[in-house]
Amino acid sequence: MNTLYITGAGVSAQSGIPTFRGEDGFWTIGSRNYTPQQMATRAMYEHNPGEFLSWYYKRFVTYREHGPNKVHTWLADKKLITQNIDGLDGKAGNKDYISIHGRIDKVTLFHDQGDKVAIGSAPWHEVDENNLKASLLDIFKIGQFGPELNKSLKPYVLLFDEYYTDLYDIGRAQEMMMAADKMVFIGTSFSVNITQIALEIARHNHIEVEVVDPDPTHIMYDKVTYFAMPASRYIER
Repeated sequence: MNTLYITGAGVSAQSGIPTFRGEDGFWTIGSRNYTPQQMATRAMYEHNPGEFLSWYYKRFVTYREHGPNKVHTWLADKKLITQNIDGLDGKAGNKDYISIHGRIDKVTLFHDQGDKVAIGSAPWHEVDENNLKASLLDIFKIGQFGPELNKSLKPYVLLFDEYYTDLYDIGRAQEMMMAADKMVFIGTSFSVNITQIALEIARHNHIEVEVVDPDPTHIMYDKVTYFAMPASRYIER
C-alpha cells in the first residue's frame, strides 16, 4: 500500500517543541504589541522587519538544536509531508520528505512569490543575542527602508499571507497525494490549507484516512479511522 504521512506540531511535542495552539503554543504567544497571526506575515516582515525577525528568532529559531524523537525516527523511511519547520525529520534520516511550510535552518533571498530562488543555510550562528534586533537586521541585509527584493534575506518559512509555490514543493506534494492509497494525519489540527488540500484529494479518490492525535479533529468523510492517542503510542501498536 502506498501510504502518505502528513504530520503537524504534535509529532515534535516530545522533542520539547511547543505545539501551535497549546497554552505555550507558537500561535498563543506573540510579541508585546502584536498577536502571532499579525507577526507571522509577509506584511509584518516588509513593514516592521526588526520586530518580525526578533519574534521569529525567539519563537522558532531557539529550538534549532533540539533533536528528533522516536516518532521522527519511525517516519524516517516513510513518504512524508510535514507542516513543521523544525527540520527534525531530516535529522532523523528522512532524505526525501517535504517540509511544506519551510525550515528554520534555511533562508532565501527576499523575492516576489513564485519567482525561482535558491535556498541557503540560515546564518543563525552570526546572531548577537545581546543586541538581537540590530544584529538580525544586519545579518538579513535590511536597511532603514526595509527589506529589498533580491538583496535582503528572508527566513525560509511560508507566512500566513503567502501562498504555496514550488519553492515549498507544492507540486510534488500534490503528486504524492494523488498517488496515495492511504493518508495518515498525525498531530495536526487541520487548520491550515495543506491538510484541506489533502482531504479533498482523499475524498475525490475515495481513499482510506487515519487521524492520529490525543484529541483528534473530526472531519466530514466516511472513510476515516480515528486513533485518539499520541503518535508514540500509534507507532507501537
